[in-house]
Amino acid sequence: MDLHLATYFVAVIDHGGITKAAHALYISQPSLSQAIRTLERRLGVTLFDRSGRRLELTDAGRRVEVAARRILADVERAKLKVAAVRELRSGRVDIVTDAAFAIDPLVTMVRAFRERHDAVVVRVHAADGPSGVVAALRRGDAEIGMIDSDADHASLVSIPLGAQELVLAAPPGLLGDGVVTESGTVPRAAVRDLPLLVNLSDQATAALLADVIADDARNVVVDCAHSSAIWDLVDRGVGVSVVPRPVAAEQFSGAEVVGVAPPLLRNYGLVMRSGQPSPAAVAFVAVARRISGTPAPPADVVPDDATIPHDGAW
Repeated sequence: MDLHLATYFVAVIDHGGITKAAHALYISQPSLSQAIRTLERRLGVTLFDRSGRRLELTDAGRRVEVAARRILADVERAKLKVAAVRELRSGRVDIVTDAAFAIDPLVTMVRAFRERHDAVVVRVHAADGPSGVVAALRRGDAEIGMIDSDADHASLVSIPLGAQELVLAAPPGLLGDGVVTESGTVPRAAVRDLPLLVNLSDQATAALLADVIADDARNVVVDCAHSSAIWDLVDRGVGVSVVPRPVAAEQFSGAEVVGVAPPLLRNYGLVMRSGQPSPAAVAFVAVARRISGTPAPPADVVPDDATIPHDGAW
């Protein structure tokens, strides 16, 4: 049953006849009469008894009325759901990232997003390195990826956000005399003599740490993919971890946190497939940009007809 035919049929019932229904629908009476006959022909039944002065539903017409009203109600509910999603009164945004950014800066961004849009669910997917993030986006598992900006993400739209500083979190006394310079940092060359607790399975991180890892990785005493285990090992005095500064401040309360010279910086940003993003994705990117203080993304990220949240632009 076509939607417009269902609308016409119910209008004739509610208004008690063709003339009043046609007036309410802003169409001509002959057009409405033809539409009702078209519906009867398609269904193979007579919907109205036309023998009297007033149209009366036949038994078949009453059964069709139930179906027609159900169709119109379902369409209206669908419209309300779509409107709720577009206005961020409901919906979901799916984000994928790897261990490098799962805490910093993603936690801060998710918290800020939820403060503004508490009706939207945030679902975070885990990926194995930048290639896993890209693969998840291409499969459609997520709409937004947080990734090392220097990693290969060809064919995806990139929104650079900033740089993450990596610092040393060391058990008290482990660094020893003379390791920390007067500027309060540890030279990269000196880090090569420290017992490191790192995750070398993450190729992007391993490449970033190349200058602080000795030949044959002889200063890597624990190679572990589980961040929480590394944190516990630092607390127990096993070695030094290389982590984002906010993570060091929050997770290593008893550790000595020291920067590296020259600084270890990891560029990061968001990546998305080209095309029309969802309203929730538009809003999340806006929050991420606001937190990082970055300029607007490339024009091809958001088509001209994209929905922009009421509380700000990208």
